[in-house]
Amino acid sequence: MSRFRPKQETPSDETIGDDLLVIVDRSVNPYLVVFHDPTSFRAEQIRALRNQLVAMNPDGSAKTLVVTSAIKGEGKSITTINLALAFAELERHSVLLVDADLRGPSVEDYLNLNPRPGLSDVLLDRVRLSDAIRHAGVRNLDVLGAGTRLTSPSEILTTTRFQDLFARLKEDYRYVIIDTPPVLSATDASVIAARADGTLLTVRLEHSPKALTKQAIRNLQDLGANVLGVFVTEVRGTDPDNDPRFAYRTAEEL
Repeated sequence: MSRFRPKQETPSDETIGDDLLVIVDRSVNPYLVVFHDPTSFRAEQIRALRNQLVAMNPDGSAKTLVVTSAIKGEGKSITTINLALAFAELERHSVLLVDADLRGPSVEDYLNLNPRPGLSDVLLDRVRLSDAIRHAGVRNLDVLGAGTRLTSPSEILTTTRFQDLFARLKEDYRYVIIDTPPVLSATDASVIAARADGTLLTVRLEHSPKALTKQAIRNLQDLGANVLGVFVTEVRGTDPDNDPRFAYRTAEEL
């Protein structure tokens, strides 16, 4: 399996184990800032994360990336969608956003799309993949929704059909960005992450205890996931959008 290759960096005091830690400098608006507020400081933080991930992929080959969290309420789905939107901004980067949270999907709801057959239905051979994928209304971005909700999806996620699906998606897209359930709530995230090229863990500061974050990383790695690092949200501080030090003006505006 091809892997992202993290850059060699000197660990800081804030790293968890040997994993790269990516921090959002200020609180992240729990909304699709890359779409609704593309020039904001928060949107630039998402782009900074995207750029680090691109740098970890120097050969530019197609990659599958899982975004998850230790527990619910850490902003993983919003992060996943914002990241997919940021990747779609790049030229010649076809992107597929996949909702693999088959127990409690949310991607279609956040994008204001009507639910329709999706990932679970493809894996159960109820619908063709080409019929389940649809355009997100944003250039370079397609969406594969979760489809029919399943109470116990682990059985279909461990099949070779699921692994074959990943391989097929990489033939058509440069990046496949996948939202999953929280790691500690179900085994789904670890199973999916083990088949992806890289995994990013979203952590909401002062919401998820550090012990649970470490346990989530261990669970992912125990099943063979390539944990790229941690994306921290809601770091407290001055609102950058109201801080003139973060403002940027063109020469004409000065």
